[in-house]
Amino acid sequence: MEQRRILLTVSYDGTAYSGWQYQDNAPSVQQTLEEALEKALGTFTRVTGASRTDAGVHALGQRAHFDTCSTIPPEKYPFVLNRFLPPDIRVTAGVAVPPDFHARFSAAGKCYTYRIHNAPHASALYRNLTAHVPVHLDETAMNRAAQRLTGTHDFAAFAAAGGSAKTTVRTLDRLSVTRAGEEVTIVVHGNAFLYNMVRIIAGALIYIGQGKLPEDCLTQALQSGSRLDLGITAPACGLELTRVEYDFEKT
Repeated sequence: MEQRRILLTVSYDGTAYSGWQYQDNAPSVQQTLEEALEKALGTFTRVTGASRTDAGVHALGQRAHFDTCSTIPPEKYPFVLNRFLPPDIRVTAGVAVPPDFHARFSAAGKCYTYRIHNAPHASALYRNLTAHVPVHLDETAMNRAAQRLTGTHDFAAFAAAGGSAKTTVRTLDRLSVTRAGEEVTIVVHGNAFLYNMVRIIAGALIYIGQGKLPEDCLTQALQSGSRLDLGITAPACGLELTRVEYDFEKT
């Protein structure tokens, strides 16, 4: 059979992993998925992910492609691969895509969710899936400030050192901060993101919610390009790659 390119949707709890990308000295999601593919197909198969999530970051809708001559129907890959994967990684969908498709470079948009457990005491059940902030957050002020970041801007101040992006200009379509009981949720949707960009946004919004930074600090940071105008980089455990979008899936 001729070679086909398969696109997978993958969810994972990133707590036990060094991130998506292969590391020489620590387990990664990519490596674990490739090992499962090798067991299923009988040959090593390289997997290319849409987003290089960091250590401790989770995913509900990571996407990854690989090439194979296997006769396994694309929609059957979740059933095949989940037999060989640990319970904290699940393949939830598989589909055939054109040979020139690329999980990362063909992406039209991404959605990230950042969850904060805003209570005096950390959660025993959700400690790996939320960031704990014991001081009460003003989610209304956070949401109001967040709207300053929507649109197309130079997000140089919102990028951590070590990134490889050729430009720091990005477009955020939507950014919202909501509360449900003790959980404050930040949802960010954009065309692409810089290294640690969402965690830096979340950290700044947390400081705004605590009254440690003024709401206009985000505007100032966009203008200055200085990381020093913002607060902490929020912990990795609160971040989830929720969705990666492609034009061929749009209706």
